Amino acid sequence: MTDWLLPFVTALAAGVLSSWGVGGGTLLLVAMTLLLGVEQLEAQAINLLFFLPTAGAGLFFHRKNGLLDRQVWRQAALPGAAVSLAAALAAAAVDTGLLRKPFGLFLLWSGGTMLLGAFRRPDSGQTEE
Repeated sequence: MTDWLLPFVTALAAGVLSSWGVGGGTLLLVAMTLLLGVEQLEAQAINLLFFLPTAGAGLFFHRKNGLLDRQVWRQAALPGAAVSLAAALAAAAVDTGLLRKPFGLFLLWSGGTMLLGAFRRPDSGQTEE
């Protein structure tokens, strides 16, 4: 009866973390593959479905608030879509076992970089009184 609870809590946690600016989609991939036993390609497809509405909402609100640089968007949209499609086709053609270790190393490197960057940030400019 509670088979839905762990996937629900996982998705909820990833959604909350992504709203705070943390890579919720990446966390969702890790949680699905390690905690829920989902195959990597299936987890990537689910992650994409999770990401698309979030990205669309972000694009809408950034545009509404005047935070969208249209020139950069025009220059990046087509090449970004083409590279994403090519990478998706390549990932589908490669054995998932070959992707797991490099992806795990990338996550460790990325997380370490973010963590070290947080410690190295200068003060936010607020002065103590």
